[in-house]
Amino acid sequence: MTEALRRNDQEYLPAASESSPQAGATNGENPTAEAEMERVLGTTPFRMALDSSGAGIAHWRHEPLHDVVEPMTHHVIMAYNGMTQRMERRSGRTAAIGTFRPGVVIIIPEGSSSRWDIPKPVDVVQLYLPHKTLARVADEADAGASIDLLERTAHPDPITSRLLLSAADVLEGNEALDTLFRQQLTDLLATRLLAAHIGVPTPIRPALGGLAPKVLQRATERLRSDSDADVSLAALASDAGLSRFHFCRAFKESTGLSPHAWLRQHRLEQAMKMLRDSETSIVSVSAELGYASQTAFAAAFKRLTGETPTDWRRRMR
Repeated sequence: MTEALRRNDQEYLPAASESSPQAGATNGENPTAEAEMERVLGTTPFRMALDSSGAGIAHWRHEPLHDVVEPMTHHVIMAYNGMTQRMERRSGRTAAIGTFRPGVVIIIPEGSSSRWDIPKPVDVVQLYLPHKTLARVADEADAGASIDLLERTAHPDPITSRLLLSAADVLEGNEALDTLFRQQLTDLLATRLLAAHIGVPTPIRPALGGLAPKVLQRATERLRSDSDADVSLAALASDAGLSRFHFCRAFKESTGLSPHAWLRQHRLEQAMKMLRDSETSIVSVSAELGYASQTAFAAAFKRLTGETPTDWRRRMR
């Protein structure tokens, strides 16, 4: 298993992999972003999705903060979702005073350190971005050689903020769907960072054209596969002979949907068919479609249809 997704107020979805980073794990001398955030915030995340490199997304709700965030092994990008409040961030002799409010972002570049003074509780979604991922996306998008992220403190950027905050609601407790969504979102956010938050921002030229019919067929067959290992963004792009950056854009050009949205729609259609045409229990439907629990499946189904699986099945019969 490559992803650990968990909630500290409900069940764990699913259990963490033994190979996933643990709090306190380090790469060289600096701690992972997960470990440092858990230390400095003094709590565990409300929800988290990580891969074995420590890259991923975390949703935190924490108390006021007055402490130093030490250098970490990842870039950390945050979208704020709490009450409006003034705060101060100090790096050496430089102090930045900003206002936390929806629509702003915070960027802590890999290896940087600063003291934070935040007087009120905080609700924030964080992206942990390895520098090698940022470099790969820059190379695939022909974004130029300079990829040094700027330090940002409550910087207005509603596009990045909206993209990152969307992760808090889309993670569904389905490993294949959650992994594909997180991979897409990470690449999309990396593209946005390159366009707006490096020393010399470079416009990203949009890719033109969709996938060839045979390539599109192979991609959709892979997405329909029962093996979750087959539906990673890397596998889909490699099979198409494209970079992840160009595959996502070409796939959406061809289908009108991102790979994640296409797979989510496909699994919804599978669920509807099973609920309508068989006596299979809802718990069995959720397990067959890869959901970690019936609760996770029911929540995802209701988000897409407006009804619980039980109510939908009753209405369709």
